[in-house]
Amino acid sequence: MDQLALPNDISETVQRALQEDIGSGDITSQLIPVDTQAQAQVISRESAILCGTAWFNEVFRQLDSQVQVTWFVQDGEAIQPRQRLCQLSGTARVLLTGERTALNFLQLLSGTATVAQSYVTAIKGTRTRILDTRKTLPGLRCAQKYAVRCGGGKNHRLGLYDAFLIKENHILTAGSITQAVMTARHHTPPLLIEVEIETLEQITEALQAGADILLLDNFNLNQLHEAVIQVQGQAKLEASGGITLDTIRSIAETGVDYISVGAITKNVQATDLSMRILSFGYSHENLS
Repeated sequence: MDQLALPNDISETVQRALQEDIGSGDITSQLIPVDTQAQAQVISRESAILCGTAWFNEVFRQLDSQVQVTWFVQDGEAIQPRQRLCQLSGTARVLLTGERTALNFLQLLSGTATVAQSYVTAIKGTRTRILDTRKTLPGLRCAQKYAVRCGGGKNHRLGLYDAFLIKENHILTAGSITQAVMTARHHTPPLLIEVEIETLEQITEALQAGADILLLDNFNLNQLHEAVIQVQGQAKLEASGGITLDTIRSIAETGVDYISVGAITKNVQATDLSMRILSFGYSHENLS
C-alpha cells in the first residue's frame, strides 16, 4: 500500500503510555544483570492487517535509542499466524520493560486496521467508502484513525474543530437547519458542513440551506433509496446507525457515498501477537 502520513502525536502518546506502565521503575527487569544483551522477535498468532510499527519503534527509542528493530512486514500488509513480524536487539532489561507497551500499541492498532478492512471488503465493488467516527479510545484518536486508513477506510472529521456536524440538539437550539447552516457558513476559514437528517422531509431544507453532506441517521433501505433519488448528487450522503457486517453491503448498494461505523474503533479486538526472547548474553559479540 502507499505510504500513509503518520500522526504528529506519536512521541507524546508513547511517553504517556510508558509513564503509565513504568511509573517509578520496572522492578522486575532489575533482576537481570544490567549488561545483559538480548535478541527477541515478535510473531503473530492470527491473521490480521499489521499496524502500529511507528508506535512500537518509538517505545524502544524513548527507552534506549541503541535498541535496533528490524521489520519484515509493514503497516497495511496482511499477516498470517506464526509469521515473524520483526526482530529486536538491545539491552535485555530495555526489551522486557518496553515489551508490553510496544505490543499494546501494535495489537490495538492492528486490530483496528483489521476490522476496518473487513468492512471495506464487505462493500467491495460499490462506490461507497467506509468512514470512522469520533468513537475512539481516549488519547488514541490519531493512532486509531491512522489504523483505519491502513485498513482501507477513510477518516471522518478528526474532532470538533475541523468540520461542522449539525445534529438534532444543535438544530433544536439553533432554531432550524437553515439557521444552523447559515451561521456555520460565516466561519473562517470555510469548513465542510454536515447535517444530521432524521426524516426525508428534512432533506429539502438541508439542501436549500447549502449543506455539503447529509447524515442519514438510522434510515431503512427504502428511505436510503429515496434519499439518493431526492438528492441527485446535490450533496454527499452518509448512512449511519446500527450498521453491521451483515447489513452493510445492502446499504452500500443504495448508492450512498459514505457509511460511518463506530464499531471500527470502539469495539475493536486486539490482534494476538507475542514477543519472545531468542538469545541473550553479556555483550553484543555473543549474539549470533
